[in-house]
Amino acid sequence: MTGLIGKKVGMTSIFDENGANVACTIIEAGPCYVTQIKDEETDGYYAVQLAFGERKEKNLTSAVKGHLKKSGVSSAATIREFRDFEEEVDLGTTIDASIFQEGEVVNVIGTTKGKGFQGVVKRHGFGGVGQRTHGQHNRERAPGAIGAASYPARVFKGMRMAGRTGNSRVKTRNLKIVKVFKDKNLVLVKGSVPGAKGSYVIIEK
Repeated sequence: MTGLIGKKVGMTSIFDENGANVACTIIEAGPCYVTQIKDEETDGYYAVQLAFGERKEKNLTSAVKGHLKKSGVSSAATIREFRDFEEEVDLGTTIDASIFQEGEVVNVIGTTKGKGFQGVVKRHGFGGVGQRTHGQHNRERAPGAIGAASYPARVFKGMRMAGRTGNSRVKTRNLKIVKVFKDKNLVLVKGSVPGAKGSYVIIEK
């Protein structure tokens, strides 16, 4: 699985060859640096570790500094691992957006926007209980009954209720790459990508 770490820049729209207006997400894909190569002999599996972005040196721990120093990388904002990396790479190699081609289909992994503790209407799209008139007091956004009768005398696991919404890892599959700006390391992906502007994402080929 070949991929890159990127940063979500925002959204835009472009016209395709048929003149249709296509909504796209702009992702700054790389440059990423190979900071470690794992193999089956020493680690039990094959994987390539990539580093992306920059962080002030004072905000890096000594362990991370020493780890990055082995590959000649001075700083990194985030480090991720890719198993079964298809391309042959060496320690310290730079990988950028040029590994992607226009028309290619990719998966994008990101962390969705956190919305805090929310009720069932916002979290699950419930319609509320009862009517809006005839003396309705405060049941419009209520979840309604959650149990059954004396049997089973419990609430089933997975019952849709109020709770923390968002801030979860999500993979959006089969997104088409509309355009690649290799000189600027920008990739335009058709459709939306999970996460807020400036959040880190993983692009899988």
